[in-house]
Amino acid sequence: MAAYAELDDVERITVTTQKRVQAIQDVPVTVSAFNGEMLEQLGIVDLDVLSEITPGLIIQEQSPNNPGFVIRGITSDSGSSQAAPRVSVYYNGTDISRSRGSYFELFDIERVEVVKGPQATLFGTAASVGALSVTTRKPQEDFEAGITAGLGNFSARSVQGYITGGQPTVQGRLAFTYRERAGYIENIAVNQPDLNGIERFGIRPSLRFTPSEDLTIDLVYNYERNSDTGTSFKSRRFAPTGGDTSPFSFVEASGSPVAAEVLGKADLGIDRTVKDLNLTLNWDLNEHWQLTSISAQRRFDSLEVFDADGTQAWFLEFAEDATGKQFSQELRLAYSGQKLNGFVGVSYFDEEGHQRVPFSTEESIFLNCMGMLPSGVPCINADGSVTVLTPLLTQGAFDVLPYQGYFQNFGEHTAYSAFFDLSYAVTKRLELTAGLRYVREDKTSRYASNFGNSVLAGVPLLPVASTNDVIFSADGRFSSWLPRFNALYRLNDNLNFYATVSKGRRSEVVDVGSTQSAEGVVPRVDIIPAETVWNYEAGLKGSLNANRLRYAVSFFYQDYTNFQVTLQDDAGNFFVDNAGDANNIGVEAELKATITPDLEWFANLAWIDAKIDENSSNGDLAGNRFRLQPEYTVGTGVLYGRDLSRHYRMTGSVLYTFRSDVFFEEDNAPVAGFDISQAAVQQTSLRLGLENSQHNWAITLFANNMFNKEYLVDAGNTGAAFGYPSFIAGPPRMVGLELRKTFM
Repeated sequence: MAAYAELDDVERITVTTQKRVQAIQDVPVTVSAFNGEMLEQLGIVDLDVLSEITPGLIIQEQSPNNPGFVIRGITSDSGSSQAAPRVSVYYNGTDISRSRGSYFELFDIERVEVVKGPQATLFGTAASVGALSVTTRKPQEDFEAGITAGLGNFSARSVQGYITGGQPTVQGRLAFTYRERAGYIENIAVNQPDLNGIERFGIRPSLRFTPSEDLTIDLVYNYERNSDTGTSFKSRRFAPTGGDTSPFSFVEASGSPVAAEVLGKADLGIDRTVKDLNLTLNWDLNEHWQLTSISAQRRFDSLEVFDADGTQAWFLEFAEDATGKQFSQELRLAYSGQKLNGFVGVSYFDEEGHQRVPFSTEESIFLNCMGMLPSGVPCINADGSVTVLTPLLTQGAFDVLPYQGYFQNFGEHTAYSAFFDLSYAVTKRLELTAGLRYVREDKTSRYASNFGNSVLAGVPLLPVASTNDVIFSADGRFSSWLPRFNALYRLNDNLNFYATVSKGRRSEVVDVGSTQSAEGVVPRVDIIPAETVWNYEAGLKGSLNANRLRYAVSFFYQDYTNFQVTLQDDAGNFFVDNAGDANNIGVEAELKATITPDLEWFANLAWIDAKIDENSSNGDLAGNRFRLQPEYTVGTGVLYGRDLSRHYRMTGSVLYTFRSDVFFEEDNAPVAGFDISQAAVQQTSLRLGLENSQHNWAITLFANNMFNKEYLVDAGNTGAAFGYPSFIAGPPRMVGLELRKTFM
C-alpha cells in the first residue's frame, strides 16, 4: 500500500459520446474509450488492432477495400451500393460508414470511442448496433513537431510526423504517415510482388480559427492512398507448383518457399484513394447554449483485382471497382444546465455509390474445373500445373480471354433526420435520459450486367441474366422513429448503475437485379424489409481507491426482427436476404488499475451468444451462429514506465488477446469438404523502449504476434460460391525498431 500513497488522484477518463464532455463513469451507455497516448504506447496504427483492446468489437481487415466491423456479433461489411451499414463509423463527427470508404489510417489521433448498442440519436441511423468514433488531433498555439521512423522484417519501413503552431486566432497542424511492407505470403508467379504487402500514405492538414473566446472553427482535410499488393486467396483444393494447400505453408521446394501462386497479372492488388473535407463550427451562444455545425464531404475510389480461385489457373479472375461520394450537414443546438442537459438537431445526408465487378476466365479451364467437360483429366494437376484444353475447344490461346463480363450496382441514398436527446437529473442520484430520431430516406438502386455467351454451350458461363449494358432501376421511400431511454443511478460517489432500452434499424434494401423470363431478361426487384433490433441493457461503472481501479460491466439482450444476411449466389454476386428473427445475449467487462506509479494494468472480456433463432421459418440458417463473432474474447495488458535517471526513462507494454472459434459464413457449414471456420487464437505483442527527456527522443523495439501464431483472417470468400473456397492467412510475427524525435 505504500506505493499508492505516492500517487495523486488518477485522471478520470472523459468522453463526448452524448455530445458533451462527461466522465465515462457518468455516461449511461456501454462505451470504451482510448486516448491517442495509449494507442501510441501500444503501437496501434491499424484499425483491426482496436479489437484487441475493446470488448464486443471485432474489426476484420481483409484489405483496406474490404474491412468488416462487428459489434456484439453483428457484422457490417457489405460492399454493395444498395445495402445499408449496421455500424456507424464516425471520423471527426461525420458518418463514413460505407464499407469501401470506411477504412483509414490511425495517425495523430486524439481519442477513439466505441459505443455499444443502438445509438440512433447520438450517431445516426447507421448505428443500429453501435458506433466507432475517431477524433483526430487539432492545431494548437504553441509550436510542436515530431517525427517517428521505423524499420522491420519483411522490408517494413514507416515514417509518421506532425507539426503544429500558430497565434491566438489562427493555428495550423500538418500530420502525415507512410507505411510500406513486403508481402508475407510468397507469390511464386514470375516477377510479381508477394501477397498481403502494404503501401499506405496519408496526409492531414488542418486549421483552427478562434476569432473569439466563444467561437471555434475547425477545417480538416484528409487524403489517403493505399497501394497494397494482392490479397492471398489460397486454395485448399489445389496446391501451387511444388507446394501444399496450407494457407500458412512455407514448405521448401526446389530451393524456394511456396505459399501461394497466382497467374501473375501485373495489376493484381489494390489502388484506393480517399479524400475527406470537414468543417466544424462550435459557437457558445451563452453559458447554457451551444450551436454546432458539421459540414463534410468524402469521396473514395477503390480498385481491387484478386485471384478468387487461389491457383495459377486463369479460372476465377475477379475485380471490384467501387466509388462513392457523400455530403452531410448537421446542425445541433445543445443546452447545458444544472439539472437539464441535451440537444436537438437536424441533419441531411446524401450518398451516391457504384460497385462494378468484372469477371474473366479461360473458358476451357472454367468448364473443366466446374466438371462440365468429359475430358477425364483434372483442371489442376497434382504438381500444380494447369490442364489447358483451349486450342481444342475455342481455337484460342492461354493468354487470350474468350470469356469475360461484369455486373454492377448503383445506389443513391438521401436521408433527412430530426432528433433530440435530453437528460434530466430527477434527484442528485437519479438521472433519466430520453432521445428520439425521425428519419426519412429516399433510395434508388440500379443494376446492369454484360456477359458474353460461351463458345461451347451458347449460354453464359455464370448464371447471370445479362442485361447487355441496359440499366434496371427501382426506388423507394422509407421512414422510421428510433427512440432510446436511459436511467443512471448513483449508488454512491464511486459507483453508478445504468439501464437502457433502445431501438436500432438497418434500413430497407431496394435490391435490383435481373432475371430471365418468357419476354427475355427483365428486372428483378426485391424490397428487403428493414432489420430492427430492440436492445435491453444494464450495467455498473465504478472506481476504487481514488480512481486507481476503474471497472465497468454490462449485460445485454438484443432481439432482432427481419435479420438481414449477406449471401452469395452461384455467379459470385453478393446479395442481402431476410434470415428471419435472431437474438443476442452477452456480458462485457473492462478493468483498469494503476498498480504503482510505474505500472498500469488493463483487461477486457466478453461473452456473446449471438445466433439466428432456432425456428423452422428461418430455414437452413436456423440456430446458426453469427459470422466473425467468437463466443469468448479476452484482452489484457500492461503499460510500464520507469525513470532510470534524471533524463532517461524505460517504457514498455505487453498485450495478450484470446478469441474462441469463429465461423466465417452464416451457413456455419463446410464448403467442398473444407471447414469455413477458425479455431481459438491467442496472440501476444511486446514493446520495449528508452526515452531521453533532455533531447526529446525515444527508441522502441517491438514484436507483434510475438509467438508467430497461425490464424485466418477470412475463409470461403468468392471462390466458395463455385466450390473452391479460399483462405487468407493472418500476419506472422512482425518485429522492428522505431525512433521518435520531438521538437518543442
